[in-house]
Amino acid sequence: MEIKIRVRSRVMQVVALLAFCTLVWAYAQLEWGLPQGVRRAVLQVRGSIVTEDGSVLARTVGARRVYPNGPLAGQLLGMMGDTSGLEGLEAAYDSRLSAGQNLTLTIDPAIQAAAEGVLRAAVLEHQAEYGSVVALDTKTGKILATANYPAFDPNTWKGQDAAVRRNRAFLDRFEPGSTIKGLVVAAAIQEDLTTPGSLYSTPMSRWIGTNRIGTTIHDAVPHPGTLTTKQILRYSSNVGMSHVVEHFPNPLLYRYLSQYGFGQDMPLPTVQAATGTLQPLRKWDDVVRTTNAFGQGMSATTLQLAAAYNTLANGGLYVAPRLVVGEAQPPAHEVISAQTARTIRELLHAVITDGIPQAAGIRGYALAGKTGTAQVVIGGRYSDTIYDSVFAGFFPSEQPRVTLAIMVHGAKERYHGSMLAAPIYRDVAGAILSKWGEPPEEAAAAPVP
Repeated sequence: MEIKIRVRSRVMQVVALLAFCTLVWAYAQLEWGLPQGVRRAVLQVRGSIVTEDGSVLARTVGARRVYPNGPLAGQLLGMMGDTSGLEGLEAAYDSRLSAGQNLTLTIDPAIQAAAEGVLRAAVLEHQAEYGSVVALDTKTGKILATANYPAFDPNTWKGQDAAVRRNRAFLDRFEPGSTIKGLVVAAAIQEDLTTPGSLYSTPMSRWIGTNRIGTTIHDAVPHPGTLTTKQILRYSSNVGMSHVVEHFPNPLLYRYLSQYGFGQDMPLPTVQAATGTLQPLRKWDDVVRTTNAFGQGMSATTLQLAAAYNTLANGGLYVAPRLVVGEAQPPAHEVISAQTARTIRELLHAVITDGIPQAAGIRGYALAGKTGTAQVVIGGRYSDTIYDSVFAGFFPSEQPRVTLAIMVHGAKERYHGSMLAAPIYRDVAGAILSKWGEPPEEAAAAPVP
């Protein structure tokens, strides 16, 4: 009996030693490279990345990770190494995908394709370096599209420059320029500091600050010497904005910009997204307050700008953007009242109808938004040759369903926001309206024969 026990004990020791050696071998293979058969087994269980309508954006075929739509949402998806994700969603959700679970995105493939196509054409036409577009579902905050150009195909990522793989819509910070005016005017109306019809003296330049310390701000678009708040947005007057915020307490304006999401971490779980900047409140003075009112001296990403403008579209409620179906979303918070939101939507609709109907409007449809043309800081100084062309808006203006933000960097031809970013907004909006089958207002109002 004792001999049997000793034999059985030896057998158990051998089994345990073999199991340990197997684990050591497996770990070594993971560290130093798996044989092809093991790699194939790892990939075969990896989950797919799909959209809500069932479109497959990434899946495993045999021993390969395949992206059936090529460069569609390429920077967002990222790419695979031999057995794990290296960048983008493939890296951010590697543990989930490796466990064989699918990842379902809010991306609408048709809207994504339209945004990428329009952006590509505009960047090439205007000889720009790069650009990005973000589309949000107004009520839910779902990210319907996040487009970047130049395009990136994760099927053939090896050898491609890291800049091409970069999801600029989420990661690139830029000064949003005059798009901020719509947000600041809404806050000023909310605080009873201005009304749409308030009239201000608006020469083409104005000194801001004290007699000793300050700066002269300038307007770019010729305009009358007096402007209403509505016209300040229409002519994009920096001088006019200096009057609108002249009596706006610094802490209060800072709070509004923070509630719009500027200077705050993007509440998007797991996915890497940059945080734009606001100067610390202790550094605010008359100059900082004024320059912030026209989007200078602060920064945002295209995603942050879209989320901020979505607040105006969504009845004054800030809704955190959402990308992955089923993930928890922070509660919405009110920034301005529903009445103020209606008022600013009317003013931003007038920006297009009264100012740039050809560049940003579509006949028969109510679109709203604001342009921005921001000088880029190079070596600590604002460049006279490099600009970011920006637009943010939503549609339909009375009951918005989609919010869009656009940024194009470094255009060499017609770089102004009204010439470059606004037409991108118009054409992406047109593609979405076509997808909906939404008839123009004139056709809808016509009598049925």
